[in-house]
Amino acid sequence: MKLITFTHAGISRIGAIVNEDVIDLHASYKALLESEGKLRAKQIAEAFVPADMSGFLQGGEESMELAKKAINYALEKKENNGYQLVYSYSEVKVEAPVPQPGKIFAVGHNYREHILEMGRQLPSHPVVFAKFANTVVGPQDDIPFHPVSEQLDYEAEFAFVIGKRAKNVSEEDALDYVAGYAVANDVTYRDIQRRTLQWLQGKTVDGSLPMGPWMVTSDEIPDPQTLEIVLTVNGEERQRTNTANQVFTVRKLVSFLSNLATLEPGDIVITGTPGGVIQAMEPQVWLKDGDVVRVEIDQVGVLENTVRTVKGE
Repeated sequence: MKLITFTHAGISRIGAIVNEDVIDLHASYKALLESEGKLRAKQIAEAFVPADMSGFLQGGEESMELAKKAINYALEKKENNGYQLVYSYSEVKVEAPVPQPGKIFAVGHNYREHILEMGRQLPSHPVVFAKFANTVVGPQDDIPFHPVSEQLDYEAEFAFVIGKRAKNVSEEDALDYVAGYAVANDVTYRDIQRRTLQWLQGKTVDGSLPMGPWMVTSDEIPDPQTLEIVLTVNGEERQRTNTANQVFTVRKLVSFLSNLATLEPGDIVITGTPGGVIQAMEPQVWLKDGDVVRVEIDQVGVLENTVRTVKGE
């Protein structure tokens, strides 16, 4: 499935993409229960297929299976008691798949070519830093360029979303804890990042993590280490790699991070960027107002955002 968070008429909810249709999963499951004569349809739907992505993921495989039944019902009925179950993609605003993640782990120096261009040695352990929920924006949002810096950079990223609570997970079992995969762009304010040895301040500016347009459930991508990644700016290719080039695979990262902290459903991990960032170029031509940054990951999707200068700050 392709799972999204979308907004219609000012209300956000989760959905599934089928061709060009967006299925309202919560409303569709509730309608299915009502059609079966369930007396507590509203309460059951809120428990098993709630309208928020993190809550939905907490239901694990059971909620995933119920969502599939809801999709089939919605495609057949289209609406229920006057309430719309199916929308066209063009009539909704697509948000980041998980708009309010509990934790966002980011991995640095995880592609061999990027490590070499930065003049560093391959790390023996993952280089981990954090981003926060304030950074998350969706596929139809602009990348806000705040006037705290003149050095705005892109970083194409392959992201995965945790699907169930994970603590001390083995590499062998690690993929069982992944709900799905998404495209991300770890937008970075380079001069702020380099002010101290810690990268956090250059990575946590508002709106600096575009994600989307959806989350592809993990059953559709059995091997996450075979995916081509391409980033372009205004149509010019800047980054290209394959997830096979990662130093630390998805399996290794789930295992490593779950030994540091308990991972919860809806937590996000962005797995590093390949070579080709502006910081490593000569000359350095930083992102500017109007630039269109496009990230495409094979089998996952395309994320395209426009840089817009934030005025009045």
